[in-house]
Amino acid sequence: MYIKPVYPLKIVLLWTRKYIYFFFLLSVVPVLLFDVVGLKWLYLPWLPIGLVGTSLAFITGFKNNASYERLWEARKIYGGIVNASRLLATMSNDFITNEFARTVRTDNEFLKIKKVIIMRHVAWMTSLRHALRVKKPWEINKEQMKTVDVAEHKISLEEELDGYLDKDEKEFVLSMTNKQAACLNLQSRHFKELKSEGLIDVFRHMEFKNMIGELFSLQGKVERIKNFPYPRQFATLNLFFIWIFIILLPFGMMHEFHEIGLVMAKDENTSFLNRLVAEHFVWMTVPISIIISWVFMLMERVGDVSENPFEGSRNDVPITTISRAIEIDIREIIGDDKKDIPKPFQNTADTEM
Repeated sequence: MYIKPVYPLKIVLLWTRKYIYFFFLLSVVPVLLFDVVGLKWLYLPWLPIGLVGTSLAFITGFKNNASYERLWEARKIYGGIVNASRLLATMSNDFITNEFARTVRTDNEFLKIKKVIIMRHVAWMTSLRHALRVKKPWEINKEQMKTVDVAEHKISLEEELDGYLDKDEKEFVLSMTNKQAACLNLQSRHFKELKSEGLIDVFRHMEFKNMIGELFSLQGKVERIKNFPYPRQFATLNLFFIWIFIILLPFGMMHEFHEIGLVMAKDENTSFLNRLVAEHFVWMTVPISIIISWVFMLMERVGDVSENPFEGSRNDVPITTISRAIEIDIREIIGDDKKDIPKPFQNTADTEM
């Protein structure tokens, strides 16, 4: 995720450079035909094009709002995962005791039990991360993804689960289609075993089961965002309308700038050089068309890169960094050895954070 105050103009221009080249061609060709070839009839009235541009601004704004809602909802859900994870660690600390135990356990034995629960929870977050990073057909941010290092694309889930699950549990999770759900299934079985051993009573077991339900709910929410795209009919129509507007734009502006040039050229006090510029003032169509086209296309592209918040680009929810921060928090809560706790990821503008 990009965390600096603003994107440098250089990066924005590089990001849209292919479109700028195309906008240049789209604006230069009509002006050449109009001013050099002499096809003075080759223009359109500005009013209908202006109406299209106004309508397009509302449509693009709607798309960007919807895309931002998807992004912000994803961040709120991961905020819920942060809170639920900390609560799970606190419950593991306070609920698992010798109060109802059939066999008294030592503090070291309790630490091992709590660590199994917490490490399995980290395995759940890890499995969920990898599921959310799977590429979908509608995720289109391919150019930017070439310059971003996504941890889930470089390290396999099998490698990442090492140290979080024992051999049997790891084989069980990897054999399942929904691996994150398999982790919660294992967690639920473990709580049942703790209840049968008297390490938690019925009420505490119910609270742990409620926590499993909350984690399933949060998992389902992020899976919904990942697996259901922004409706393609809206995205397609918006893109078509923008290109129609961009293509028509220079035809509507040529006549306006030509008329301004004629007015300037009629001024008797105007110098020869200024009169020459005025006669060809229609060429102002090129830079102005490029700027207006760039603004509309930039708004369209911002909506595109915001609608898939788990793709892994610089504008997405930083689930890798969030998951690492959660792991550090919950392992510290249960009193795990600080030497074994991993370090947080570095926050940089050029990597997923």
